[in-house]
Amino acid sequence: MGRQSRTGCWLAALSLSGALMLTASCSTDGILSFGGGDEPQIASSRGLQRLVPSNPFLASFPRWSEPAAPGQALSAEERDCRRQLKKLDVEFRDLAAIDDGGACRIDAPVSVSAIGSVEMKPAATLTCAMALSFARWTKKELVPSSRWRYLSGIKTIHQGSSYSCRRIRGTGVASEHAKGNALDVMRIELNNGKDIDVKKPGWFAFRQRGLLNAVRDDACGYFSTVLGPGYDADHKDHFHFDIKARRNGRRACH
Repeated sequence: MGRQSRTGCWLAALSLSGALMLTASCSTDGILSFGGGDEPQIASSRGLQRLVPSNPFLASFPRWSEPAAPGQALSAEERDCRRQLKKLDVEFRDLAAIDDGGACRIDAPVSVSAIGSVEMKPAATLTCAMALSFARWTKKELVPSSRWRYLSGIKTIHQGSSYSCRRIRGTGVASEHAKGNALDVMRIELNNGKDIDVKKPGWFAFRQRGLLNAVRDDACGYFSTVLGPGYDADHKDHFHFDIKARRNGRRACH
């Protein structure tokens, strides 16, 4: 390995050390890889996005995605989806197709950075269909519920994982994150400065519990999967939303 690629690799490892404890090493081609995760670790020149385990906190590192080429051909369905995003005042940009092998791919991804005045941090890489479902839920359920309970709009949705090439923990099945059809919400920041953590609130956090319960229940009308605190240990600190296609349109809301 050349001096420059090795130095860059170790700098990448050091930049993560303040946030979490990981063992890191460099392959001969300068790719940074990690140990200690609970999912199979896959090294790829496409960057850190493929190196994350199930913990959504670790998936929030931005993916280094190329913008779509000018004049990129889109299907009629994809063009219509983007028109609907614009009607909802969603701030997004088209990205080049993602193909990380196997089920890890999005043919026509978008990067969503805001839904109206609500920022998305970091920007979420999703299929247009997932972006549209999330935008509708945000506009029609999350924002009104926040205003009713806290008399405040929403400043920022802090997401922990959008596209991420990984399997469902303990299985060989690709996660919906690997297809760009899933998004994890960690916390919600209000315009009045209050932070609403998605972790299960205390007994006396009546307004917070009411908001989280309401938006979680209402989300079942927009997504085919809604998981959150109380479902299992993997979802104790975030909401997981996805649009997984199931037989007979079955939904899994917990």
